[in-house]
Amino acid sequence: MKTASRLLLSLLIVSLIAVTPVRAHDELSAPPQTDPTAKFQKASALTKAPWFYIAAMYQYETNLQWKKKGQAGGTVVELPSNLWCGTLNPNQTDRYEGTIRIYNGIGRDGNKDGIADPKNEEDVLYALGTFLASNGTSEEDVRITLWNYYNESMIVDRITNFARIYNQFKTTELKGNAFPISKRYNYSYRSTWGDRRGWGGRRIHEGTDIFAGYGTPVVATSYGFVELKGWNDYGGWRVGIRDLNNVYHYYAHLSSYAKGIQIGSIVTPGQVIGYVGSSGYGKPGTSGKFAPHLHYGMYRDTGKTEFAFDPTPYLRRWERQTKAR
Repeated sequence: MKTASRLLLSLLIVSLIAVTPVRAHDELSAPPQTDPTAKFQKASALTKAPWFYIAAMYQYETNLQWKKKGQAGGTVVELPSNLWCGTLNPNQTDRYEGTIRIYNGIGRDGNKDGIADPKNEEDVLYALGTFLASNGTSEEDVRITLWNYYNESMIVDRITNFARIYNQFKTTELKGNAFPISKRYNYSYRSTWGDRRGWGGRRIHEGTDIFAGYGTPVVATSYGFVELKGWNDYGGWRVGIRDLNNVYHYYAHLSSYAKGIQIGSIVTPGQVIGYVGSSGYGKPGTSGKFAPHLHYGMYRDTGKTEFAFDPTPYLRRWERQTKAR
């Protein structure tokens, strides 16, 4: 009897094993998803520089290479050779940390393979962390270090605001966009990029006009920070928001601003920043010279120049994505 019971138990165990799906085992053995923020946190742990400042400077330098990276597809950001090797270093392809240090270059061998490789991400992040912590690790100390290199307060402020955004959300994975007018409201638009404009002198239209009712909420299209706010003779009451890709988003002809929107405010996609109006084409307070609409423009900063580009393809994509959500 005992033998029969044991036999039945053995058969039951075998049958359970046979029908158990392997999914659980697969999930346990599958490699974990890599959090891109972790690489900055690792560099921070080694150098004591705030991880969000390492990420911010890395992002700013990446933005300066947007065209090259767009073609190459995700390559490591290449820091300027004079920064990596040292301005006075006669060998601007130097990969030896000892001589790089002599010439005050920031290049470092982060992965301990004997080479300070500016194309190795681990080396680059370790070097950035060492550089940013060279005068101390407080925000003031890091900003002084950035100023000593860039010699431009606007760049220091942008990197600082990138760092504030990363620190607020505790991650560098900040993706997603929104159409500037909520789908709950009526609006219409077409490509008006390059159209002629006459007020204030002959010029082309650097943006897309989105017509909507007076007072319709206008929302941020991306993560970013408010860089400008106030009156512009052409754009009336306007808000300028810079995103993490160093693209400036221009929202013009507003009737008023959303509560709490100030220079330096951090915004998220879909957050209300103001309301549609017809302000502009005159001194502060001028309104009603045209139908209420939002003028939306996009400007890319290459580090040497800033230029406008047609936002319509982006608006159409974000419109589809917003409706799908």
